[in-house]
Amino acid sequence: MTMTVTRPNAIGAPGYSETMPCEPESASRARRLVRAALNTWGLGNLIGDGTLIISELVGNSVRHSGCRLLRVSVRLPDRDRVRLAVTDKCLRPPIAQAPDSNEECGRGLLLVSAMADRWDTEYRAWGKTVWAELRAKADS
Repeated sequence: MTMTVTRPNAIGAPGYSETMPCEPESASRARRLVRAALNTWGLGNLIGDGTLIISELVGNSVRHSGCRLLRVSVRLPDRDRVRLAVTDKCLRPPIAQAPDSNEECGRGLLLVSAMADRWDTEYRAWGKTVWAELRAKADS
C-alpha cells in the first residue's frame, strides 16, 4: 500500500503527494487526495474543479504514458494558488486535441485549460510533470 506524504516543500509550502499505479482506478484515489488537501486548507470551494482537473491529468497519464506508476501531488505554493500535478516517466508531450462532436474522448486537456488559471508541462531527463493551477479563494 502506498502512503500519502504531507510535508513542506523546499520553500515551506504545504503539499500532499502519493505514488499510484498507472491505471484508471487511480483517478478516484487522486480525487480523494485533492479533496482531503483542499478541505484541510479551507479551500472546499475548489473541490469540484480540482477533482475534475486531477481526473483528467491522471486519465491522460493512464491512456498515453505506458508507465507502471504515476505520482499525484497537490501543493499550496502560496495562499492564492493550488497546484495539481501528475508525474510519469513518459517524455511524450500532452497534446490538447479538438475532437469532433461525435467523439467520446479527447477533451481532457481542453477541460483542464478551461477550468485552470494556467497549466503546463515540465520535462526532466526521466519523464514529465503536467500541472494545473487554480486560484485559491478561502471558503466563506
